[in-house]
Amino acid sequence: MVKKEMTMPRLGESVTEGTIVDWLVQVGDHVEEYDPICEVQTVKVVAEVPSSFTGTITKVLAATDDTIAVGAPLAEIAVEGAVEESAPAADTATSATSETSAEPATPDPAPVAAAQPAVDSTDAPRFSPAVASLLAKYRLHADDIPATGHQGRLTRQDVENFMAEEVSQPAPAAAHQAASPVPTPTPVQNTGFDGQLPGDIITPGSSVRKAIAAHMSQSKNEIPHGWMMVEQDVSNIVVLRQKEKANFQKREGFKLTYFPFFVKAVAQALAKHPRINSSWQNNMKITHKQVNISIAVAKGDELFVPVIKHADDLSIKGIAAEINRLASAVRNGTATADDMQGGTFTVNNTGSFGSVASMGIINYPQAAIIQIESIRKAIQPTPDGRGFTFADMVNLSLSVDHRLLDGVAAGGFLKDVKKNLAAYGPDSNLY
Repeated sequence: MVKKEMTMPRLGESVTEGTIVDWLVQVGDHVEEYDPICEVQTVKVVAEVPSSFTGTITKVLAATDDTIAVGAPLAEIAVEGAVEESAPAADTATSATSETSAEPATPDPAPVAAAQPAVDSTDAPRFSPAVASLLAKYRLHADDIPATGHQGRLTRQDVENFMAEEVSQPAPAAAHQAASPVPTPTPVQNTGFDGQLPGDIITPGSSVRKAIAAHMSQSKNEIPHGWMMVEQDVSNIVVLRQKEKANFQKREGFKLTYFPFFVKAVAQALAKHPRINSSWQNNMKITHKQVNISIAVAKGDELFVPVIKHADDLSIKGIAAEINRLASAVRNGTATADDMQGGTFTVNNTGSFGSVASMGIINYPQAAIIQIESIRKAIQPTPDGRGFTFADMVNLSLSVDHRLLDGVAAGGFLKDVKKNLAAYGPDSNLY
């Protein structure tokens, strides 16, 4: 047998790291290739990581709640039937005589585990993009922070622990306060409040909640948000849904909601406005050809964002079916990594909570997010301007990345979303 390392796979095209939620195996367990060995939380989904080999687990190289970069070691497996390749004699001699070498010449797992924190410049980066974002946010230097990750890798937890210690330390001048005469300060009443009160319940953040926090913080820290809201009369959609909903549920087996109409209208507008269907990555603008709509789905106090692929090619029925399938998969815990990746724009159904106006945080690295607010009755003037009538009105709230988009682009996009919604009539085809 030969021992091989199982590394963190890439669980999505923009995923750079994952957090271990739970180990499904222990040292000494036998696994077959593709057997799940652990559950990993990314910013997109909780996914099972399959074994790359058939063999016996000899080491677990990452603990629960550790955040591991893509390509970093997870576990060591003694692989059945594999024969260890002998190293060339020249390499062996070099390894034996070079006392100043940073690492041994052969990738034996035991020396790697005992390696010094300094890593060779040809190895993977010492920290992930998420850690780099934290360092920039707090204006810190990586060399000033003790690194506890594998092979001296700096983790998000290292940065957070360092910041917590910095905040808790007294100011430098305080240590010399007794030696320097200073004016007696005016007594201030101590409120006794340090952020916690008697009876408070402290609950550690779940891996999903931590991923959401990191993702939203990255979006707000990196993306300059702009905001615009318009309203639209959707009375014809209300009439159409009321007319079709009973037959639709009987035929399809799930309810017809208002949400598919809005997703379809947005998808059609995105096809016409590719600037909105873009993202800003590594100082480059990426315009996406596919129109893949991310939708927000709540599961308890956790939020997931599955993706409707090629939404502009789907009918109202097709979009409704995908919304139903993805929401059920999220809530049943059966959503796959593919269900959660590839989104180019997000449509959020805030109206389901009764909201009438909101400002969404953009789903990084997308360029925009639209909030569909609740449909409400309102008095509107008649088209001839001679009277008033009741209408079903909705607000559409758009947040955009101001690095990519401005008011002209946002306004033009919303104008076409409104036009698409107004085009529905009582006899519009759902299929």
